[in-house]
Amino acid sequence: MRTGIVFLVATATGWALGWSAMKVLLHSWPPLFARGLAGVVASIGLAGLALARGESLRVPRAAFPRLAFAAFTNVFAWMGFSSLSMKWVSVPETILLVFTMPIWATLLAWPIRGQPPTGRSIAALLLGLAGVVVLLSGQGFSTVSGAALGVTFALAAAVLFALGVVLNGAPQLLPPVAGAALQVGFGCLPMVALGLAFERPVLSALTPLGLAMFTYTTVIGMGVCYLTWFATLRRLPPATAAVGMLLVPLIGIVSSTFLIGEPLGLHELAAVALTLGGVTLALTQSHRRA
Repeated sequence: MRTGIVFLVATATGWALGWSAMKVLLHSWPPLFARGLAGVVASIGLAGLALARGESLRVPRAAFPRLAFAAFTNVFAWMGFSSLSMKWVSVPETILLVFTMPIWATLLAWPIRGQPPTGRSIAALLLGLAGVVVLLSGQGFSTVSGAALGVTFALAAAVLFALGVVLNGAPQLLPPVAGAALQVGFGCLPMVALGLAFERPVLSALTPLGLAMFTYTTVIGMGVCYLTWFATLRRLPPATAAVGMLLVPLIGIVSSTFLIGEPLGLHELAAVALTLGGVTLALTQSHRRA
């Protein structure tokens, strides 16, 4: 148990710091290309590790549709859209918006799985939406600045990831590391293609700081953290691991203030408290059903 908690904290910290790293990287490269290339490189490393562990990278025909859908919802939409969001809104705003995902998963379970919302899940929705309203009400968003587009991408990432969680309830028919490598690779390759086609990145624009952030995103955020996450799941109950992931938005929001100077005042703290309160209720509701 103690070792599992250590792995959980390491995973949450690594992923949380990755939000600030990506924001810095966006000063050098556009979002889809930057996130996609980091993912492709990380997937190659994970694939090599999977082969070293004796895992097969062959995808059974029956598993391919679910793998493709998971790659779209869990990687392309989650990572790509959240990275696009940070082009227009701050790191704390993006983190709070995308981490409303458990709330949308609870709601989508009603029409898809026939699980109607309970009083707890309705309260979770209201708290989460109140946090989003508090967050947005103090920003003076305008369509001119593009902030509304950033909010749309962040919420789309949350809703699509939630859809993937609800529809991909059964375990993948793939070994853990090989499955992660294939999901990340299949989800990130289209980002690189779209980035090259529409964002037109300038490779030479990558600064030394940007290279450091790219390396962190690739090696730590999309490599090491996946391995520590698998180690966490082997040692802790899924409910404990899921609730522990609430450390990601907390650490991510606070660290972005110190690392890259993102704003964090009473307004943002109130939004954090409301949103994470709703997310906590949604998680505990889903765990009780499970």
